[in-house]
Amino acid sequence: SLRLPIGVLLLALTGCAGVSPQARWEHAERLAARADWQKLRLPTDAFILSAYVPRHTVPADTLTIYIEGDGLAWLTRSRPASDPTPRNPVALELALRHPRGAAVYLARPCQYVEAIDAKNCRPIFWTAGRFAPPVIEASSQAIDALKQRHGATRLVLVGYSGGGAVAALVAAQRNDVVRLVTVAGNLDHRAWAEMHGIPALADSLNPADAWRALRALPQRHFVGGRDTVVGRRVTDAFLARFPPQQQPEV
Repeated sequence: SLRLPIGVLLLALTGCAGVSPQARWEHAERLAARADWQKLRLPTDAFILSAYVPRHTVPADTLTIYIEGDGLAWLTRSRPASDPTPRNPVALELALRHPRGAAVYLARPCQYVEAIDAKNCRPIFWTAGRFAPPVIEASSQAIDALKQRHGATRLVLVGYSGGGAVAALVAAQRNDVVRLVTVAGNLDHRAWAEMHGIPALADSLNPADAWRALRALPQRHFVGGRDTVVGRRVTDAFLARFPPQQQPEV
């Protein structure tokens, strides 16, 4: 099973790169280059997704894929960002510190994407529709490409924040995922919206609704004790969907 060191889990508390898209892209490039990782362009039906992978691919039966959070979705409570690339790519930093075995990083739609590749990049897909069916399908198609690149047959999905929702929704639709791990994962976005008193993500699928497809899957969900954005209340709403004897590990 995947165990993340405490230092890794505290990465979300570290400083952020600059706000401009170029500064955010350069920050990720520097992080990847230090570990000899490179960027990949992954075309899917709805979007062109970005990934970072080790420059030298080693075949592996099991591949761990780290999925990024929501990134810079909003500039203010009423104004969405024009580019959702994260200021602080926590999932990338987690991937670069993967303790053992093959690992790669997958960005969300429209993150780290050049203008020429910004296919279907509309704010709906990082605001109310951040977990919409086209987003989940595109993520799964990108995962297929990463899986094929490594010759893997089994997947471990690790999602940070909103990436936890994507990981759960993707896992619910596949039969090759052997473990689901989330870090501050938004596993019930309706409970999350109620907690913050904000409109529901009306155009998004909700991971909590997929509990039947997930109940047999080994899971581990990390929750920050002082997290006021996605805390234990959201995770508990997800757990409450499961029968007591099948509730995932937190």
